[in-house]
Amino acid sequence: MRITTLIASISALFLLTACEPEMGTPEWCKMIKEKGVENVTAKETANFAKNCVL
Repeated sequence: MRITTLIASISALFLLTACEPEMGTPEWCKMIKEKGVENVTAKETANFAKNCVL
């Protein structure tokens, strides 16, 4: 039972983290634009300025 739960948890984590596009790609820039100002972190803002604006 424990092994099944562990495997399910790892699989879910992998699937959830694999859904976000790689930073700096056009898809990532589009995702950040759609997030809205209030939902973007300072780090994401800096990376957006570096990769999508300049």
